[in-house]
Amino acid sequence: MSYASFLAAVAGLGLVACSPASFTTEVQGEATVPANPAGTSTLLNAFPSISSFSALDFNENQDFKNRDVTKDEVTRVQVTSMRLKVLSPNDQDFGFLDSMEAVARAGNSESRFAARDGIAGLGLSPPNPTVGLNTDGSVDLRPYVAAPSMAIILRGTGRLPEREVRVQATVVLEVEGGLL
Repeated sequence: MSYASFLAAVAGLGLVACSPASFTTEVQGEATVPANPAGTSTLLNAFPSISSFSALDFNENQDFKNRDVTKDEVTRVQVTSMRLKVLSPNDQDFGFLDSMEAVARAGNSESRFAARDGIAGLGLSPPNPTVGLNTDGSVDLRPYVAAPSMAIILRGTGRLPEREVRVQATVVLEVEGGLL
């Protein structure tokens, strides 16, 4: 092998070794939708907050730690999926929920990254149905992930269910940053 070929190969390997890494991470939380007072029809005008989504610091995220990446090294963050699952009662469906949206918030700034309309009409049957929200692939959450603290807020419309319903929200993020 000539010296020039050797240098070209080493330079190529060096470029590959310094390319941004890509990995997925998941954040998950639960909320309880209160039951409808007996005999009344009450609109669901605010979705309950999910405490584990209220003060996210991705420097504390295990996937970031495993890859030795800090939130300041992130170059791009995109939501690949957003799901909502009924945990209990296991025979409950999503008939009470008409629409849902998910937004990222840091300070006074927020961006909607997922939404779904017509959820009640999807006919998602128990036990423990799951609905996926439609994600907006053009939204880069990097500014939110890099912020001192980030929140994910769910907003839903519909009617209060007949029984208290516990739901689980799962957000999967594709993260680019750090070095291979």
